[in-house]
Amino acid sequence: MSDSAPAIASEPVAPVADLPSGEPIPPPSAAAALEPITSVNEKKPQPSPAALAKALYASDAFLARLNKCLSTPTGIDTVLLLLCYTSKFSASILGVLSRSILQRSLREWLAVIAGSVPPGAKTAVVVDSKTAAAVAPAAAKALVHAKRLNALSTLLSEARTMTRLWALVGMYFWGKGVFAKAAAVWRAKRNPSSLSASEKEQLPSTTEAAISLLQFSLCVALQVLENGAYLSSKGVLGWQPARIGKAYLWSARFWAAYVGIEIGRLLALEPKERWKEDSWKGNLAKNLAWAPLTVHWSSEKGLVSEMVVGLLGSIPGLVQMRELWASTA
Repeated sequence: MSDSAPAIASEPVAPVADLPSGEPIPPPSAAAALEPITSVNEKKPQPSPAALAKALYASDAFLARLNKCLSTPTGIDTVLLLLCYTSKFSASILGVLSRSILQRSLREWLAVIAGSVPPGAKTAVVVDSKTAAAVAPAAAKALVHAKRLNALSTLLSEARTMTRLWALVGMYFWGKGVFAKAAAVWRAKRNPSSLSASEKEQLPSTTEAAISLLQFSLCVALQVLENGAYLSSKGVLGWQPARIGKAYLWSARFWAAYVGIEIGRLLALEPKERWKEDSWKGNLAKNLAWAPLTVHWSSEKGLVSEMVVGLLGSIPGLVQMRELWASTA
């Protein structure tokens, strides 16, 4: 028989007893009766030109505001800060969840294998990445994404460190203002008649001037140490690894001291003076979030997990991004 010959039905002929009876055929079910008949060539509804124009306008407005955010060094650092710590936090969440799912799936898989092995037999089971991906593919993919998010966070952190190499230039002008106010306070104390009443009202108190000088000194010290450690780690400077580690530790300690002083300064303000501060609540929230992190980085062994670091670091990023986004409206 050739390949083109039609196939002959091989099913047996139903006996007489299996023939349909004379009873009426039951009606179709309600679900089948109500099921709509769809055509194969039926087209899905397309978005209207007005909806497309609205979406394009919204995208254009978003990109315009984002471009304003990225037009200044402070705006760039704020965007990088937000992405850095939110990606670290997301990576930690994905890692914890995927590992727990993967461990549970592997235990169940090993239990099945153990049940199929004859009693007394010795069997070695090797679990590698391919096995894990086959047992729990979703968890394995989540681990891959967590690894990539961690790599992104590390890259963004290094980018922020690199851009801070030029922070000392801005601190020079900050220091000029701090020392000018401190000198004016000193002159006013020595010769009160040299200033008018309005000029005296604008001058900070002696305590405020001293706090500003201390915070400025701490920021200069921490930035010099961070710059030296980072450049040495890249081979630009010749610091030894032990010195690099100590520089990073002391840089974080100076930062912790600055944050502690800033929290105390903000809390010491009277209610009527707090409204004079630009975003008093935002500054307090940022420094309260930075406080445990600076202590964590000041310790050689650390104090909190990477998930906590990502969570707390995301708070200043969200606060600063909210303020930056509002300023570009």
